[in-house]
Amino acid sequence: MEAAEKQEISVEDEAVDKTIFRDCNKIAFYRRQKQQLSKNTTYQALLESVTTGQESTKFQIINKATKIPLLAEIYGIERNIFRLKINEEAPLKPRYEVPDVITSKLGAVRLVSCSGDAGSLILANGKGDLKCHITANPFKIDLEFKKETVLSINSLGQLYFEHLQIPQKQRATKGNEESTAADTSQENQEDLGLWEEKFGKFVDVKANGPSSVGLDFSLYGFEHLYGIPQHAESHQLKNTRDGDAYRLYNLDVYGYQIHDKMGIYGSVPYLLAHKQGRTIGIFWLNASETLVEINTEPAVEYTLTQVGPAAAKQKVGCRTDVRWMSESGIIDVFLLLGPTPSDIFKQYSYLTGTQAMPPLFSLGYHQCRWNYEDEQDVKAVDAGFDEHDIPYDVMWLDIEHTEGKKYFTWDKKRFANPKRMQELLRSKKRKLVVISDPHIKVDPDYSVYAKAKEEGFFVRTPQGGDFEGVCWPGLSSYLDFTSPKVREWYSSLFDFPVYQGSTDILFVWNDMNEPSVFRGPELTMQKNAIHYGNWEHRELHNIYGFYQQMATAEGLIKRSQGKERPFVLSRSFFAGSQKYGAVWTGDNTAEWSYLKVSIPMLLTLSISGISFCGADVGGFIGNPEPELLVRWYQAGAYQPFFRGHATMNTKRREPWLFGEEHTRLIREAIKERYTLLPYLYSLFYHAHMSSEPVMRPLWIEFPDELETFGVEDEYMLGSALLVHPVTELQAAMVDVFLPGPNEIWYDSKTFAHWKGGCTVKIPVALDTIPVFQRGGSVVPIKTTVGKSTGWMADSPYGLHIALSTKDSAVGELYLDDGHSFQYLHQKQFLHRKLSFSSSVLINRCADERGHYPSKCKVEQILVLGLQKKPSSVTTHPSDGKVQPAAFTYSARTSTLSLEKLSLNIGDDWEVHIT
Repeated sequence: MEAAEKQEISVEDEAVDKTIFRDCNKIAFYRRQKQQLSKNTTYQALLESVTTGQESTKFQIINKATKIPLLAEIYGIERNIFRLKINEEAPLKPRYEVPDVITSKLGAVRLVSCSGDAGSLILANGKGDLKCHITANPFKIDLEFKKETVLSINSLGQLYFEHLQIPQKQRATKGNEESTAADTSQENQEDLGLWEEKFGKFVDVKANGPSSVGLDFSLYGFEHLYGIPQHAESHQLKNTRDGDAYRLYNLDVYGYQIHDKMGIYGSVPYLLAHKQGRTIGIFWLNASETLVEINTEPAVEYTLTQVGPAAAKQKVGCRTDVRWMSESGIIDVFLLLGPTPSDIFKQYSYLTGTQAMPPLFSLGYHQCRWNYEDEQDVKAVDAGFDEHDIPYDVMWLDIEHTEGKKYFTWDKKRFANPKRMQELLRSKKRKLVVISDPHIKVDPDYSVYAKAKEEGFFVRTPQGGDFEGVCWPGLSSYLDFTSPKVREWYSSLFDFPVYQGSTDILFVWNDMNEPSVFRGPELTMQKNAIHYGNWEHRELHNIYGFYQQMATAEGLIKRSQGKERPFVLSRSFFAGSQKYGAVWTGDNTAEWSYLKVSIPMLLTLSISGISFCGADVGGFIGNPEPELLVRWYQAGAYQPFFRGHATMNTKRREPWLFGEEHTRLIREAIKERYTLLPYLYSLFYHAHMSSEPVMRPLWIEFPDELETFGVEDEYMLGSALLVHPVTELQAAMVDVFLPGPNEIWYDSKTFAHWKGGCTVKIPVALDTIPVFQRGGSVVPIKTTVGKSTGWMADSPYGLHIALSTKDSAVGELYLDDGHSFQYLHQKQFLHRKLSFSSSVLINRCADERGHYPSKCKVEQILVLGLQKKPSSVTTHPSDGKVQPAAFTYSARTSTLSLEKLSLNIGDDWEVHIT
């Protein structure tokens, strides 16, 4: 839920009140690390200390000034992944290492010493294509892949490591007071925030003193960087020379400012760099507050004068330096060496898991508002969709559905019979989503609170009591989801006998889980609050919401005895959140600029592993004009998560409230979404199985085309569809870049076609959604749309075949029951490959392991780009009974249309065009 009250921002306000939040210069560990740059502190590797074990090579690094050792560990991991860990050799107490994110048991590739002397060491993997050059003094690592130096670590000497210290008052002798990595002898200790840090009226007391870490990476030949969501910023990361680093710190920022590097709801400390011929990734596994600086030095030409009159101009390649800084924890970084975008996605998902396979209903349209008033309101809105012939799948209830903002309860007056309400939705084959936030109302008569208090399940204060903060219910305590025991208990609350009034069509929305604390520093939890294992909140802030989504997803799976897929939407997220469900871009505003920025925000999430993402259609805050609302529905229809939502003090905006013409346009956009569900569902299967993003920036599909590297106003949906949402008021024309000089692109409505590698001007009316199908692709669709996905299970398919320059095309279709795990456990699925060449369309099995009894027929085939009218078309089913097929051909658009076919999708068959 979205905190309008706490920030005292009216819906008319354009910008968030930034005095509530810190910029980089108000963050003490950032100031300390920046000070280091002027001191020229260097580290040296002690290569005589090298030991090589089964999994890693270890050696010491010392700060040349303090002589205090660090321990470095280097791991080679299969799939071209390299891992570096740096920790104190002998910390006063253990430092936090992020658990539960890395899913695979990492199989190490032993790095063996190839050569070296006192000043350097070379490690290589078994194949010898990955080499790691360690230079001792000053300490530096160069990573070489297939004889190309791809990146260097610490080449700028910005390794920074603050050692844990005994608190000043406990020190027995003055000799202990000397600083390790930060100079504590200065008079401005308070300014450096060593032992306590002030922000406004808040004081953060640091029991272990300063403990921040930092490291620099130099990327050779790369000037296009992406990733590190979540920011309301461009898809391509910008230089931070202006002193404004990208901040990764999960915060509840109502009406966040766009084109800003401040952290908002989620954090994925993962960055991709791309150039022609190579993509690499840096995954910085740290859950404390993190800042990222980026500095690109462009390629320059210069003359080698020393060779006399024959001076040749030589080009020095560009280089980008990236500096990561975290408040606490250790340095634990994974370097993914690609080399292709597809390799990078597989490497990252090998570490953190792939996108959970969503239930089919969750790919339909979701209708939400803070708040639908009562059962009657829900019934009326549900009926409105049927009355206006608009499909939808899910009704959502916000915090007002509960009794006094107590989760797992129902307001007895407004929702007196929640099961009856759910049975109404079930009769329409629809679902319900309700909200469940991490704050629990302090109320001894509330069973969830009483049990959690009795068991010690809340986050604690440094003094040992339950942490209490203000959120929607008033005074609240916060469940400590970092504890396995708390997660197990929380999961049990979703059992049907426990969650009174819930049924198996009820699913869950985790909100406010940054966590949001209305009167806390930056509207979140104090950093010295205490979690399971006695860890301070500062160590794990960014992973708190991840754990709630994990516990919720596990609860929904358990309530069905492991049979049914969950659906959980979470506002806060971290690396690996994709394993548990969907995320969205939070409290956006009903303005054209927010529609526009939603595209790069979603692209950034998509390439960072989280394919199931969306932005609230229409903008959460404010009242969209009808044109903006229509354009937002048109954009949302082609994005992975599709939900309309609005805050409490906005006008109602169900799709039929803006006049007949606007209703028609919104209906068409939503129906377009339902038509495309077979294609979308197949894309999600690939995201789940092989981590290919559903929504893709152009550079992923066209990795060697420089022109695509900065495009963020259009995107690929899978590999077959290019979507260019209209994001300007009263637009009459849009410039669409169609990549690929060897490609053909077809307008999905007019069937007009263009050669790729150019920008075309497309006229747009309010009913135009510029979507283009790539030549060489087959897109499966549904030919009829029902009231919801549940009504469409057996409805017929159509195939849209767009021919390439070679008059061929390929595509596929994946289907299963849409809701259970039977596709995984019993191989109950169909995966079909559709290929067209030499004027023959062939439907064959793509995965022999899968079996699923589908009644669905292919009844319609459309072939785009067929240059000549055929003399005959025949179908060749598996029973050998060749049948002529009726067809129409348009010479004007070069399209062949086959109707009234009856070809079973699960059988092998062919269609011959003569």
